[in-house]
Amino acid sequence: MNMPVPTPAEVRLPPALNFIDGQWVDDSAAARIEVRDPATAQVIGEIPCSTPAAVDQAVQAARRAFDNPTWRDLSPLARERLIHRFADRLEADAENIARIESLDNGKPLMFSSMLDVPYSVSWLRYFAGWPSKLHGKSITPAIQGSQHLAYTLREPVGVVGLIVPWNFPLVLAVWKLAPALAAGCTIVLKPAEQTPFSALRLAQLADEAGIPKGVFNVVLGDGATTGQAIVDHPGIQKISFTGSTPVGKRILGSVARDLKRVTLELGGKSPTVILPDADLATAIPGAAQAVFVNSGQICFAGTRLFAPRKVFDQVLDGIAGVGASFKIGPGLESDTMLGPVISERQAESVMSKMQAGIKAGAGVHSGGKRLSRDGYFIEPTILVTEDAQNPAYREELFGPVLTATPYDDLDQLAAMANDSDYGLGAHIYTRDLSAAHQLARKIQAGTIWVNTQLAPDPAIPFGGFKQSGWGRENGEDVFAHYLENKSVIVNIGN
Repeated sequence: MNMPVPTPAEVRLPPALNFIDGQWVDDSAAARIEVRDPATAQVIGEIPCSTPAAVDQAVQAARRAFDNPTWRDLSPLARERLIHRFADRLEADAENIARIESLDNGKPLMFSSMLDVPYSVSWLRYFAGWPSKLHGKSITPAIQGSQHLAYTLREPVGVVGLIVPWNFPLVLAVWKLAPALAAGCTIVLKPAEQTPFSALRLAQLADEAGIPKGVFNVVLGDGATTGQAIVDHPGIQKISFTGSTPVGKRILGSVARDLKRVTLELGGKSPTVILPDADLATAIPGAAQAVFVNSGQICFAGTRLFAPRKVFDQVLDGIAGVGASFKIGPGLESDTMLGPVISERQAESVMSKMQAGIKAGAGVHSGGKRLSRDGYFIEPTILVTEDAQNPAYREELFGPVLTATPYDDLDQLAAMANDSDYGLGAHIYTRDLSAAHQLARKIQAGTIWVNTQLAPDPAIPFGGFKQSGWGRENGEDVFAHYLENKSVIVNIGN
């Protein structure tokens, strides 16, 4: 593939400021946070750690926009056209925002260009079709019957706070803002402090598309100060958060104080299950991609592998070979297949958890090292253990690390797959679709992929069981979190 290879200095970054009410706004009272290129550890920008006062400014702007007839009374078809124009602007900016995403996050430019940006455009277009389909219904009362007319209205909840992680800054921002816009809500979005620039570029594009000022606001900062101010603000009616389970639990405790609506998409330790009859030519590259793509920084990555003992070594050798074939390097290099993890802190966390697993008895099949170069690079790694209490088996590492376990007893597979605090996703490889359907019913996870991997779709609900989350993103189900149901009952008798 021939792609232009920009240097970091050639990537056009938006201003490192808050975007509030259609304007770039600095928070002069805020401390500053350095933003680093994960491939080099070099500083590429400095953002404000926005104060509660700045968050309040954004919330007030969003509230004014919500109450303004220009947005609130916009017809469904007009809202659809507006979101389509937003998608048009994003599509036209594809090369630029893909570069921003790869510099900001470190992910390979080919993935930003071929996956992240096109997926984000598709998400906007899918949800652009919904405003004219979001309507109430008429109901015949069960007791009063024909003497009363009843109907329901579906109304936007109001101002929503969207808190986005650093692993898919663009995609997950769009996952959240697209249904919010379709429902008629207004938005205060906080990107991760490590990856602020694609969200800021999105705000620019929304403004260029004609989204009314104040409808889409971006505030920058960390979770402890800025994120907490969003969660605690009484003027926000709903929170949507994607991130770690411990932080999700803290958010849940905070929103309980004023009963905000909340959607939480949290951690995972998803199993990849290879059945004895599986086509290994499909299963091996699928299992490798499920754990190594995006340097393993995917909440539903297939980080636990269960394979039949008789082909276990063959499977691991194959997965290791796929991992070894990935060129490791800076995301802006056109042939890079595996970029860095996001930060020094994350690299240290992955290596520490990996070493804890090894110390507890896990064997190293391949990899296991941090590369001695600038940036935060970890080689694709496979650990082997049959100890379900090993920390590498149980804990989310959020890096390119697979923990593999052989099995002998098919009847124990579901129990092995479910032996986790998490339940976000699972992957099954088999030629027997009957067996796949039966196992899918037994696995406790929000999404089950069969003979495929990492294939999200805007029409399909996404979320977790157990400690992997609360509520659903995407599909029609998402609107339950952005709309209020109002019942109207009219006496039509004499």
